[in-house]
Amino acid sequence: MQARRIIFLFLLLCAPPYFAAQTAWAQASSQQAPATPTPQEKSAEAAAPQTPAQIELLETRYRFEADGSSRKEVHTVVRINSELGVRQFARLNFDFNRTFETVEIPLVRVTHSSGGTADVLPSAITDNANPAAASAPAYADVRVKSVRILGLEPSDTLEYRVITTTLHQPLAPDFWLSHSFDRSGVVSKENFEIDLPSSRHAAVLVNPATPDKIEKSGEGDSARDIYRWQWPIAGDSNHLQAASKDTETQEPDIAISTTSWRALSIQLDELLTPGAKVFSQLHTHDEEMAELARKPNVAPEIAAKALDLSKAAASKAEKLAAIYDFVSQKIATVDLPLGATGFTPRPPAEILSAGYATPEDKFVIFAALASAIDLGAKAALTGYCDAKGSPGLSAFNHLLILANDGQTNYWLDPSLEVAPFGMVSPIPQKCVFVLDRGFFLTNSTGQEWRPFERKMPFASTQHVNVDASLATDGKLTAKVKYVMRGDNELLLRIAFHQSPREKWKNLAQLLSLSDGFRGQITNVSASEPLATRDSFTVEYEIAQPKFVDWSKKPVRIPAILPLVGLPDPPAAPNAAIELGTPLEVVTEGTVKLPDGFTASAPVGTAVNRDYATFSSMYGVAAGTTKTVTLTASRHIQFLAREIPGDRGGDYRAFLRAVQNDEAQGFVIVGPAGEKAASAKEKAPAAGKETTPTKP
Repeated sequence: MQARRIIFLFLLLCAPPYFAAQTAWAQASSQQAPATPTPQEKSAEAAAPQTPAQIELLETRYRFEADGSSRKEVHTVVRINSELGVRQFARLNFDFNRTFETVEIPLVRVTHSSGGTADVLPSAITDNANPAAASAPAYADVRVKSVRILGLEPSDTLEYRVITTTLHQPLAPDFWLSHSFDRSGVVSKENFEIDLPSSRHAAVLVNPATPDKIEKSGEGDSARDIYRWQWPIAGDSNHLQAASKDTETQEPDIAISTTSWRALSIQLDELLTPGAKVFSQLHTHDEEMAELARKPNVAPEIAAKALDLSKAAASKAEKLAAIYDFVSQKIATVDLPLGATGFTPRPPAEILSAGYATPEDKFVIFAALASAIDLGAKAALTGYCDAKGSPGLSAFNHLLILANDGQTNYWLDPSLEVAPFGMVSPIPQKCVFVLDRGFFLTNSTGQEWRPFERKMPFASTQHVNVDASLATDGKLTAKVKYVMRGDNELLLRIAFHQSPREKWKNLAQLLSLSDGFRGQITNVSASEPLATRDSFTVEYEIAQPKFVDWSKKPVRIPAILPLVGLPDPPAAPNAAIELGTPLEVVTEGTVKLPDGFTASAPVGTAVNRDYATFSSMYGVAAGTTKTVTLTASRHIQFLAREIPGDRGGDYRAFLRAVQNDEAQGFVIVGPAGEKAASAKEKAPAAGKETTPTKP
């Protein structure tokens, strides 16, 4: 997260989270049983802060069969430590797809600290459609089995078992699994077991720091390989070491797979191509070539819609943009987790008629509309970036579309609904995993991984204007206007699009706080989030009583502008400094003083580097009456995405120059005729100066 993105705090506070597959800590894959603690462990526990709930035992057992079916059993024992822990475990949720999965909950038991136990009755277990698909009946098979826990109190112990059975999943007979042990201290003890059919020769990758115990049983087709782990490892004082923060390349402690990245890319593309024949079931090269050359079947209503959308377009790029705008804005996004439907798409005509789709189905209808006018599109998965890692779907978390007009590639994300054409989320990613069944005819591997080059469809700009006035009672009132293009624009569009209009005031309040403004927000307005061809604007009014105390002499106030955010220098020597997407930020402001007041302005600054430039101007303008207006402007332009580590000293000097400029202020003198203080004069003695907080 880069400090210069002035609304990131606002985004973190207000943007709705991605759907969680299961309730916190109630994952069908987590929780543990306590062994007798050593003196060192007792000491560590005493020193560690208490968590809302402690998972004392987590036992997980997987059994896979040769046909790809599986059974997963989880046994969990949780000690509730606080009211927050009670709220976290008041309901357990387990996601599944009933077309190929079943979930059973044979045990839910509460042991009260005061004595006695209570088993949760089967009537307390509900099976409902996933809330994200509540108004999308086509996805009614994506379910959530829930257990409501009543009477839970701090110091109680909660125990439960969950069994998930998978049969005939869409990518059978292949299967995969990845797992990492808890290093936060929330889980006290974990037992993990995988039972595999020897005949599948599954690749098993194990972190050397988590040694396993292997047991073999049976012979011939019934031969099994059983792997067992216990965590933490006895005598290992480093088991709580934090994992790497780079989630794109971080490898799990345990990973198994029966497929390859190339095969996975082909299979997923086959599933997302309506009417596709499975290459592994074709018998001759001619059949394979004929299948690749075959144009997808396009329903008449899809062809008619594609022609209608593109009839006014003057170029292929404009045609793609027209199709994208329709799929993005007119087909509502059903925000189910990636793969929740098993990559089993609905027919494009059905999606068009229903008017809603998951990200996977949005790709399906986009590709069908593009194909109808002889344009192409591929799907790509993000969230993981390691071609040498264990192949599987569990590491990916999002789907993008790669479209081409014959000359240029465009990365698209219609699931966001308000992203301008050619713009995707600013969340960093090094590479993408492209789905392409054409890889079936190639012998080389690795081409399914492609470096991700995120290109903006327009220059990134941010213009903030503040029109403020000070009253004789010290109250500050201001009108603030943002005009944005780029990453911050997209973040704001998403937040305002996903929030009801009556909540916009709350969003503006968070936005003002992230920019350092404090006060009461009123009269919030924003441009239409779906109008993606234009800049996004947000306007609000803010008032802060007692911003200054006029009885103090002299009065100093800062420029009423958002502070320019710059990334802190890295702690590691010679580490590169990331600036992110090139961006131009212009902030301008005026402050009208009460009649009879005068002021002196600080001196502006200009600093130029090849990676960024900064300049500022400050002034005092006299009106036609006795009114004086303070003026301020700052302009920073980020020219490079990254600064080499060996230029850290130069960057620190640039940063100091910007911060010193922002620390300057206007000196205001009241109407009694006091001598105006120069901005260059030394600060007055303690107790004689008012330095108001930033509004």
